[in-house]
Amino acid sequence: MSLARAAWSSRSLGSRFQHGCFYLVIGLLGKRAAYALLWPVVSWYVAFSPTARARAGHYLRRRFPGAGPWFRLRATHRLCLAFGKVLVDRAALGILGAGAPPPRPEDRRQLEALLAEGRGLILVTAHVGSWQHAMAALAGLGAPVSVLMHRDRGDVDRQFYEHRAGAAPFTLLDPDGYLGSTLQMLQALHRGEVLCLMGDRSLGAGTVPVPFLGAPVALPFSSYKLASATGAPIAVIFPFERGGRTELELACTLRVPGGLGRRAEAYRPYAEQFSRALERFVAEHPYQFFNFYDLWDPCA
Repeated sequence: MSLARAAWSSRSLGSRFQHGCFYLVIGLLGKRAAYALLWPVVSWYVAFSPTARARAGHYLRRRFPGAGPWFRLRATHRLCLAFGKVLVDRAALGILGAGAPPPRPEDRRQLEALLAEGRGLILVTAHVGSWQHAMAALAGLGAPVSVLMHRDRGDVDRQFYEHRAGAAPFTLLDPDGYLGSTLQMLQALHRGEVLCLMGDRSLGAGTVPVPFLGAPVALPFSSYKLASATGAPIAVIFPFERGGRTELELACTLRVPGGLGRRAEAYRPYAEQFSRALERFVAEHPYQFFNFYDLWDPCA
């Protein structure tokens, strides 16, 4: 396991009781009441939790270089509040049974066309917006969806499907499983299914250095390697919140030629394309990037 993987945790800063209070408010009073409750909670964490400020600061220092301490404090509050709303929206999706918004018609047509090629479809996304809304929406494309997702033991933040009876609308693959669940991913693509991976965090997989927001970061190249091995097209997608509604943006599509082998360097151009797409996204949506981790740490 890499140092980065060992240092990073998906666990929420909030306690089980705090999450339970929000779930209760959502169930009894709805999302707007939970949004109102977010303000004092987020304000307290930003004011009194150095951990919360440090987690947000890794990204904000790069996104807003040269910003003063007062601006950065307000930006931290805005970013954490936006993240809190995503968590509320995600819980409401399960508790209230609200339907996930479909992709934009033009994006849906492109995704359906890529899937119709019969080689499967790799979706590469990032820790932006409410990616679980996006996955729930993409379950309507007519093909099974598998998601590679890591969860820490004891994580008290429920996924939306855990608020209701029944299985998740997609298959969860464990990056800590045998061979990092590579065999299951290859099988899903060979069956012509949809596979979703994160492009901004390696979870112990191989990485390649590419520039992002002015400095190198180590991004995983496993999705591009899978595309080279199977011929599956890649769609880079970014969910985001606008006007209280989650939307899904198809940022770009990637075609990786076959036979590139195992060398990380062969996949650098595709990781760079992903990085540039993510830079464009955070330029337009600066408070929708929720990777609370120091991507720029040279030891990561």
